[in-house]
Amino acid sequence: MKQPSYKGYGPLPDAIIDAACAGDAEAIDRVLRHYDGYINKLCIRKVIGSDSRTHYVVDEYMKRRLQIELIHSIVGIG
Repeated sequence: MKQPSYKGYGPLPDAIIDAACAGDAEAIDRVLRHYDGYINKLCIRKVIGSDSRTHYVVDEYMKRRLQIELIHSIVGIG
C-alpha cells in the first residue's frame, strides 16, 4: 500500500527519525524543515493594520515555542 503524501512530500525516512532522536543536529533540522509548513499554519495570527485592513502573519514567538517543543519531544527532554 502506498503511503499518503502531502504536496509531494512523503513521510520522513526512519533513518532521519532515528538520527534526530539520537541528537544529530542535521537530522533535527531536517525534521523541523519537514514540519515547517504545518507549524506556520498553526501560528497564523490575524492582525488589523493602521489602514483597517486585515493581514495574516506568522507569530514568530509562537513558532519558536512550537519548534522548541518539537525538539524536546524528539530528543526526549522533559
